[in-house]
Amino acid sequence: MATEPGEGSTKKSAMSKTAKAPKIKPLHCPTCKKLVKASDEDFPFCSDRCRRIDLGKWAMGVYKISSPVMDPEMLEDLEGNERDR
Repeated sequence: MATEPGEGSTKKSAMSKTAKAPKIKPLHCPTCKKLVKASDEDFPFCSDRCRRIDLGKWAMGVYKISSPVMDPEMLEDLEGNERDR
């Protein structure tokens, strides 16, 4: 049984098209740590309740984004504002 030229190449190209997608790491809700799917409506939270709890923490100042100020002009402005108080 002889195979036609090119017959094997179509099988290989079909196999490469159905390559496995990379595995997605399980994600957890930042508030309650429950497992969350990326397709969920409230992603990255598990529910609207957890989303609102997180928003409340930001509003109360529990979470802060801080980094050192490296710009000399900005440092001078900040120091000047502190002196004026």
